[in-house]
Amino acid sequence: MPESTVILSNKQVSHKVRRMAYQVYETNVNETEVVLAGIMKNGFLLAKRLKTEVEKISPLKVSLCEVYVDKKTPTNPVTTSMTIEDIQNKSLVLVDDVLHSGTTLIYGVKHFLDVPLKQFKTAVLVDRNHKKYPVKADFKGISLSTSLNENVAVQFDRNSCTAVLE
Repeated sequence: MPESTVILSNKQVSHKVRRMAYQVYETNVNETEVVLAGIMKNGFLLAKRLKTEVEKISPLKVSLCEVYVDKKTPTNPVTTSMTIEDIQNKSLVLVDDVLHSGTTLIYGVKHFLDVPLKQFKTAVLVDRNHKKYPVKADFKGISLSTSLNENVAVQFDRNSCTAVLE
């Protein structure tokens, strides 16, 4: 098994998520509701943590939406756990754990371009700075310049979350 280095401990992840929650609230201070759309698995788990923090610090109603993107074939149709009608005319934040090449995030963004939204932002815990698509994270926990052969993984356990460099 390759050696890995912890780049964010559970405590550090908690601090980053809390800071991102303040950014989400500041950006949506005039709204009553925000939709956190987490890209399946880790992006959705991060969105759940972000939801908890936003609700602690603000009066915003936070809805969770899971976004299903086929990571092996991202050109396949993207689906969500909420209907278009439930999302439209709201502020939406698309959430993923790591912004690697930008492929998953850009196809997630593309799905929501046909939905009339009040505001559309993106959030990631780790931005690797190796994008092949013109997509950026509006809210990010950490920016990390890595070599192309290094991988960043966010590991969610029952009560903790860490980010590691593999």
